[in-house]
Amino acid sequence: MKIVYTDNNATTQVAPEVLDAMLPFFSQFYGNPSSMHSFGDTADQKIKQAREKVAALIGSAPEEIIFTSCGTESDSTAIRAAILSNPDRKHILTTRVEHPAVKNLCEYFLKKGYRVTFVPVDRKGRLDISFLKKNLTVDTAIASIMWANNESGVIFPIDEISQIVKERGIIFHTDAVQAVGKLPIDVRKVNVDMLSLSGHKIYAPKGVGALYLRKGTKFSPFLIGGHQEGGRRGGTENVASIIGLGKACELARGHLDEQRTRVKGLRDRLETELLKRIPEAMINGDQEHRLPNTTSIGFEYVEGESILLMMDRFGICASSGSACTSGSLEPSHVLRAMGVPFTAAHGSIRFSLSVYNTPEEIDCIIDNLPPIITRLREMSPFWKEAVG
Repeated sequence: MKIVYTDNNATTQVAPEVLDAMLPFFSQFYGNPSSMHSFGDTADQKIKQAREKVAALIGSAPEEIIFTSCGTESDSTAIRAAILSNPDRKHILTTRVEHPAVKNLCEYFLKKGYRVTFVPVDRKGRLDISFLKKNLTVDTAIASIMWANNESGVIFPIDEISQIVKERGIIFHTDAVQAVGKLPIDVRKVNVDMLSLSGHKIYAPKGVGALYLRKGTKFSPFLIGGHQEGGRRGGTENVASIIGLGKACELARGHLDEQRTRVKGLRDRLETELLKRIPEAMINGDQEHRLPNTTSIGFEYVEGESILLMMDRFGICASSGSACTSGSLEPSHVLRAMGVPFTAAHGSIRFSLSVYNTPEEIDCIIDNLPPIITRLREMSPFWKEAVG
């Protein structure tokens, strides 16, 4: 059975070019980049080249890139660094729809005595900018606002927000894990102090990420150890994966036009046809300011987990809007924050496409999902009650 993979906001396949770039560094060039001999220097030079490629994707200087193990580590490093660098400030500002990598860390600091303000969103997932302005204070150590939401795909006005935050002299961090490689980003034009990205969202392997740290920003390392990463992140470098991340960033620059044209076109067709063929369905989020590859659709009176299980029989991979990984039947915190009706939030499915998806795969979903929804609704007492 052919797999139709539309869960790319969860993870992506490793691009063939990325794998080819990585393979020699598992066997042929296995030296430690910190070694003084030329064999180790081969790895060190490749890391420098990878750093340049990551920097080129987001418009930074190479020395402003710190390699990490993942987006979560980058987020934790940024937020902890801001707090440690500003010990007298006891306030954190973030949003109600952040990824758990930021949300759960902020809740941890809340328990440790910090004040945390969670900026709300409206029904379309758009931030309340007025609320954000009112809640920045002289006590704010950091504002951490995601560039684009992983569930709804809604893009936040980071340029505008960064100006508001920086006018008040506050460190600004953005989790750009979902935005990097899908949207043009230039940190020379957007005044962010720190930016997180993750390899496995852009066709690099799992287990590697990066943190952009603007030159001159106060910083305290999260991992303290050796001299690696200019003393900003101890630990022997994950050479092969770093090289893979560099290659993936190089490829991503070439894919930006394809993301906003071909991939967006596939997403729009999928969305249009499903809404046409399935009654009582709705788009979750701002349809104008969204990632080009993402759609979250709420199918009323059915369970998202049931939809996923039945789609899986056809080889279709997507994500539910429910927090199934926690064992909870509650809808996700993102959909709750957006005020998505309970009947639709439970049946919300996120489709997130990649540059590898084809029109034939979109046809497969369009052909098979409507009968699945019909069958599930026939078994649902809530649907029967709703339609009389």
